[in-house]
Amino acid sequence: MKPELMLLLWAALLTLVQALAGVQGALMKVGLSTLAGNREAMPEIKGWGGRAARAHRNMVENLVLFAILVLVAVVAGKTNAMTLLGAQIFLGARIVYAVVYIAGVLWLRTAVWGVSVVGLAMIFLQLI
Repeated sequence: MKPELMLLLWAALLTLVQALAGVQGALMKVGLSTLAGNREAMPEIKGWGGRAARAHRNMVENLVLFAILVLVAVVAGKTNAMTLLGAQIFLGARIVYAVVYIAGVLWLRTAVWGVSVVGLAMIFLQLI
């Protein structure tokens, strides 16, 4: 298996872990009966649980881009040291992003997101 595909697999696991963190945060705020219901009257989850849910949504949005780039690189036979480095930068930055976002560290979260975008750009540039 290409290492970029393994990093994509780890990114999928990170997305799942972030989803579970968001659910745990919501569970602690509103309880199981509210979460198991239809959520029509679900209150806004604040604090770390809300940040975890927002970090997860952001990861899902970015995972789509990462998956497209990695899959195109692998199928087109254009993987190389730069696509691998870009994938490593993306995943590393996304791990840091999740921790920083859930912790509520302002500005650093945005900077780390920018680093993950650099990783995406590195892969993209190898494909054009």
